[in-house]
Amino acid sequence: MINNTETQKGSKKEALEEVKKGCINIGGESEEAKMCEIQKEFTNGIEKVLEFDSSVTFYGSAIITEDHPSYKQAQHLAYRISKELNYAILSGGGGGVMEAANRGASEAGGKSVGLTIRLPHEQKTNKYVTDEIPFNFFFTRKTTMSYATEVCIFCPGGYGTFDELFETLTLQQTNKIARFPIILLGVSFWEPIVKVIKEVLLDKYNTITPEDLNYFTITDDEDQIMEIIKSSKKRDGADELI
Repeated sequence: MINNTETQKGSKKEALEEVKKGCINIGGESEEAKMCEIQKEFTNGIEKVLEFDSSVTFYGSAIITEDHPSYKQAQHLAYRISKELNYAILSGGGGGVMEAANRGASEAGGKSVGLTIRLPHEQKTNKYVTDEIPFNFFFTRKTTMSYATEVCIFCPGGYGTFDELFETLTLQQTNKIARFPIILLGVSFWEPIVKVIKEVLLDKYNTITPEDLNYFTITDDEDQIMEIIKSSKKRDGADELI
């Protein structure tokens, strides 16, 4: 017969092993269970993206159609990056610009990665994703998308794209992550926005410095972007949250 003391020792040992893994699997809908799920998402997501030797992450609108110039631009650039440089292409795995980037990588025969998110209205994973990494939480997904990528490319988009862009800029500005290239693809879209940033934030209110405008490059020149990517520093996530 196994007494209660032996049972307790066994339970503690199992719990200790779970703690070593970074999470106690307690199940249910408690706050502790949610924290466990968050921990697992971070661990799984980061392990997966680190499997790709080099990568470029695309951000942009989920609702533009394949006949939109931004769709075609992202698709062609992703194709070149995948074909010529053999970099994995990462996106949010949904439609619009995300689909375009994954499509370009898929057509080039490269790695087309979708970091997908479960939403109430159900975001559908685009058919060009070859490797899917699923998430429940936006913040775990956002961190993973930029965790080890060599370059981030921001195409025209809405609130989500701006959220991802300004978070990345803030983390670099505050030295919470090391500098890596941020490219704003689509001059006609981004130049008016940066003009407002300069005239209002910098010139009128002085809430940023002139140096803060140097964290990104606005361009439509694919050859320039390819050179930026080729000269970018190899990242493995070690510079995250430094």
